[in-house]
Amino acid sequence: MDADMVVGYFGGKSMLITGSTGFLGKVLVEKILRVQPDVKKLFLLVRAPDIESAKLRIQTEVTGREIFLVLKEKHGIGFDDFIEEKICPLAGDIMYENFGLDTANLRELSKDIDIIVNIAATTNFSERYDVAFDANVLGAKHVCAFARKCTKLKMLLHVSTAYVAGEQEGLILEKPFLMGETLKEGTHLDIKSELNLIRETRRELKANCSLEKAERRTMKELGLKRARQFGWPNTYVFTKAMGEMLLGHLRGELPVVILRPSIITSILKEPLPGWMEGIRTIDAVVIGYAKQTLPFFLVDLSLIMDVVIKFAYYKVTQINARTYPVRYPTVLDNRFRGTWW
Repeated sequence: MDADMVVGYFGGKSMLITGSTGFLGKVLVEKILRVQPDVKKLFLLVRAPDIESAKLRIQTEVTGREIFLVLKEKHGIGFDDFIEEKICPLAGDIMYENFGLDTANLRELSKDIDIIVNIAATTNFSERYDVAFDANVLGAKHVCAFARKCTKLKMLLHVSTAYVAGEQEGLILEKPFLMGETLKEGTHLDIKSELNLIRETRRELKANCSLEKAERRTMKELGLKRARQFGWPNTYVFTKAMGEMLLGHLRGELPVVILRPSIITSILKEPLPGWMEGIRTIDAVVIGYAKQTLPFFLVDLSLIMDVVIKFAYYKVTQINARTYPVRYPTVLDNRFRGTWW
């Protein structure tokens, strides 16, 4: 299967994409619109109070960014009409059941969607436990619940992280998390109990009339404490692991793919070589070296630096209604056939 076949697959398909205002999300949106202009519709779920606000967010935070310059040059004065035809804003949030959409909109949406790409997440390593849980755990649950309502769904692609593996060393096999599985021997994780703990902690803070700063510190410390109790180094990877567990547990016969990228940095080649948005994780080192404010940095030459510097999308053509975690880059067994583009 070559790249042209992958591109062709998206022709006439409708996709629901969460997290489109983030770096990875807008790269995906631009890529699909540029290489497959015959995609039927991209439904972009963004946090906003109403449709007009959602549309404005997409215009300013997605299609109005530099990464869309190539697409603008391609379509010229017809760019706005093209975007209007292909992109449908949805005002909602994955942290809410049914994304906060009304019943009529949800019913119509479930009839149209062929592919769901769930990128929305909070990636702050030391996020408040309640905030991270809402986005990374309940968000995955709500996306899965909606996917089960989609009558013609071909695939649910969930973006996780390679670091759900924690701080383990050596050869780590890619396998789904079982419900309640942890990285610390002798412990068992109950996700419902974690949710109850969060709610109880918030009730106690409210009863004690805690200041906002104290509440924020308490919830951050709680997340880190719970993560380390079960073997994860921080709240981010802990909640992403729980999100994977819920997907595996609730998917039923849904065709689910879990993607586990490592550190995502800049674009390698197209549409804008080296383009990145914001400064996250290793970006500070890259920028420091480029500006020569960091002339060198210490490394172990015997180790491999695992980063993603090129956006690649994997089209899985056969998944047998099972959940397979996939990392960038990867070699899939012979049950899969596909290509990177």
